[in-house]
Amino acid sequence: MSDLLIRHADPTDVDAVLLFWRAAAEGVSISDDHDGVARLLSRDPESLLLAERDGVLAGTVIAGFDGWRCSAYRLAVHPGHRRQGIATALTEAAEQRFTALGGRRVDAMVLEANDGAHHAWAAAGYHREDHWRRWVKPL
Repeated sequence: MSDLLIRHADPTDVDAVLLFWRAAAEGVSISDDHDGVARLLSRDPESLLLAERDGVLAGTVIAGFDGWRCSAYRLAVHPGHRRQGIATALTEAAEQRFTALGGRRVDAMVLEANDGAHHAWAAAGYHREDHWRRWVKPL
């Protein structure tokens, strides 16, 4: 993986990330627009991690920490780059960020129907907690 670069996204990456998610991520979020990602980077500039290979975006993960909980979202690897350790490298980078910030547990948002993601998170040592359910309300 020596040719893999993991870096923090910056505001110039927003449009490329949104295009990438259309090709590589499962599902759509209400925040998947320019303003949503720009707001994320404004609030927490180191939260969006990008994996690049030869200057090409190959994967992403949002590693958000609010001082209480560590939350991982949008772990996505481009279909042409899967099964090359990119998700593992991104997960490890997110965990290193959380540890440095004093985090103690990571909650990963994973779509119920995304079996590939279930396997990736399980391989990274995560387990499903069936006694929790996510409740949402769009604002």
